[in-house]
Amino acid sequence: MKNIVWLVVVVLVAAGIYFFTANGNGQQTGAAPFKNISPQEVKAKIENKEDIVLLDVRTPGEFNGPLGHIDNAILIPVQELGSRLKELEPYKDKEIIVYCRSGNRSRAATKILLKNGFNAINMTHGMKGWNQIK
Repeated sequence: MKNIVWLVVVVLVAAGIYFFTANGNGQQTGAAPFKNISPQEVKAKIENKEDIVLLDVRTPGEFNGPLGHIDNAILIPVQELGSRLKELEPYKDKEIIVYCRSGNRSRAATKILLKNGFNAINMTHGMKGWNQIK
């Protein structure tokens, strides 16, 4: 019985941590709303000539590698993003769509941008997803 009580406590604590730190419904506690966008939606924005900025946060090798990159994207690796935010200042009033290979690094980069007042959106599935819809 004692083991069951501990198990319940652990599960409740884990669930609490998850719900307060995850952004499953687009909200993150203490931060700006976190948004995701699909590769299909990004493609539609490009085709509609919407005024967006595409930010690739992979390495230069990946940017020029086999997965390629989206035309007109700005390359700032996620490891350098914090120290290169000034380069994005001209785009502070625009929607910045952030992507990487699969969507993990872009998620972290999107959070950095949001913390610094940018209108950033994470493209889910990254270049892997983008290349599936081409």
